Amino acid sequence: MDFEKEVLKSEVPVVVDFYAEWCPPCLVVAEMLEELEGEYRGRVKFVKVDVDEHEELAEKYEVMSVPTIAIFHRGELVDGMIGVVKKEQLRKRLDALLNGSG
Repeated sequence: MDFEKEVLKSEVPVVVDFYAEWCPPCLVVAEMLEELEGEYRGRVKFVKVDVDEHEELAEKYEVMSVPTIAIFHRGELVDGMIGVVKKEQLRKRLDALLNGSG
């Protein structure tokens, strides 16, 4: 995956799911993000980053535990959440960002 192209140069906000194959809570987050991806299609991009395969990205963005959700907008990290989060919590943050108040 080309992180710079897919995330940093994206025209729309990007939700990055930092995960690991060995992480059971990551499966819960992945399922929730798949549901949200359908709701926000065309307005928000969703990408997954395996921290074991992309250690340099995990280190750069200080991902200390998985799952970690990072939200990027206009090439900048603007928000993030660690652990299993509620869909409503992430939806509120995305809506605020899309409406210009986040």
